[in-house]
Amino acid sequence: MIATLRGEITQIEDHAVIVEVGGVGMRVSVPAPLRQRLNVGETHLFYTHLVVRETELSLYGFESQPDRNLFALLLGVDGVGPKVALSVLSTLNLDTVQRAVFGDEPELLSRVPGVGKRTAQKMALYLHDRLKPADTFQTIAAMSDADSEVLAALTALGYSVVEAQTAIQSLPKDAPDDVEERLRLALGYFSG
Repeated sequence: MIATLRGEITQIEDHAVIVEVGGVGMRVSVPAPLRQRLNVGETHLFYTHLVVRETELSLYGFESQPDRNLFALLLGVDGVGPKVALSVLSTLNLDTVQRAVFGDEPELLSRVPGVGKRTAQKMALYLHDRLKPADTFQTIAAMSDADSEVLAALTALGYSVVEAQTAIQSLPKDAPDDVEERLRLALGYFSG
């Protein structure tokens, strides 16, 4: 198995990047947030997962080992293939997945394109015993009811869960607990 890949990015495609390693260009499918941060000409290290099918070999690349491990775990869920697993990592970060699994909020998973309510429930059930809660999950689990409402409002307005969480995390420590005020401040993050 190819565990890591370091090379120069020579091309950025819709769902993948071409990484040149030793004169060979390898297509590596990567999550959207990572792909958007990459630039042609820079050298990057990817933690990779090779999917072997009867008719093709597909290489998937991630920024960290925990992301790669989550991708591999998602492939174990009945009905979840590499495209859906990559879609999960393109839409949600590891902290949000942990919140969905350990906070009993599978509806967060159903916000991923291609993931319905039943698949989200299967994912949450499958991952519950296999995913290790991280220290960062403690912070998310401690998210106040007000911030949960702000998160729901921002996602209803069309922001991704990752964008909404980033906006909430950017709120000043002394921000009031009022939901409307916190929402106003979070929306200010996007205009600033």
